Amino acid sequence: MSFLTLNDVTYCYPNGFKAVENVSMSFEKGESVAIVGQNGAGKTTTVKMMNGLTKPTQGDVIIDGLNTKAYTTAQISRKVGYVFQNPDDQIFHETVKSEIRFGPKNLGFSEEKIEENVRKAAELTGIVPLLDIHPYNLPYSMKKFVTIASVIAMDTDTIILDEPTAGQDSQAIKRLGVIIDSLVQEGKTIITITHDMEFVVNNFERVIVMANKRVVQDSHKEEVFWNHGVLEEAMLKQPHISRLCHTLNLNEKVLDINQMIDVLKKTSGKVKVTL
Repeated sequence: MSFLTLNDVTYCYPNGFKAVENVSMSFEKGESVAIVGQNGAGKTTTVKMMNGLTKPTQGDVIIDGLNTKAYTTAQISRKVGYVFQNPDDQIFHETVKSEIRFGPKNLGFSEEKIEENVRKAAELTGIVPLLDIHPYNLPYSMKKFVTIASVIAMDTDTIILDEPTAGQDSQAIKRLGVIIDSLVQEGKTIITITHDMEFVVNNFERVIVMANKRVVQDSHKEEVFWNHGVLEEAMLKQPHISRLCHTLNLNEKVLDINQMIDVLKKTSGKVKVTL
């Protein structure tokens, strides 16, 4: 049985608007998965049902054998941590350290465990020098790392990252990749919503595509990014390297620069560009 499962879930707002319709997906412990799709596809509503922020109108969300309908959001937060897209929606303490301490303290961890988790989370996210600073005095990009650290410190089995690369430079995006790899090695399940297709191909093998409030594909990244019908339906673009290879008529499902170099070596002198 999967660690986290959504069984045919639908979420309908009180005004009758359906944000998600008949969605099913499941996740194993230690798995990292990207969920992609345009705004309005239902991504954020779907992940909010995973940690109990919203409860499905129809269907069930099962986390480690627990049906979210029978538990409070606070109880579910012990299993699933959620990092908001906008850090200002999450931060409310006067120092970075107190912000990171809040989650594990609220979960009843010992003082020793709280300090250990704060240290680990701060080191992993690269914010140790910022612990005594007021979070609102930090730039947007660093505030995002504060919110990520605050959820890591809660030591949940699953962590959801909502648009982590937004407002980040290339070095910060590399650090995000390191963070995800480290957490997966610890057996954490990482579920990431993102519009950054380069980030997806560089950090995830499994990709779930959502469009029109439902799942339209759930498979390996190679299958997703060379399925032009699905990409068109979800209004997504291939990664830059893939589009270049398509323009060069390279008959290979290339996703990154190293793959492209290998293909070019094999096809040297045979490439014909179609404009």
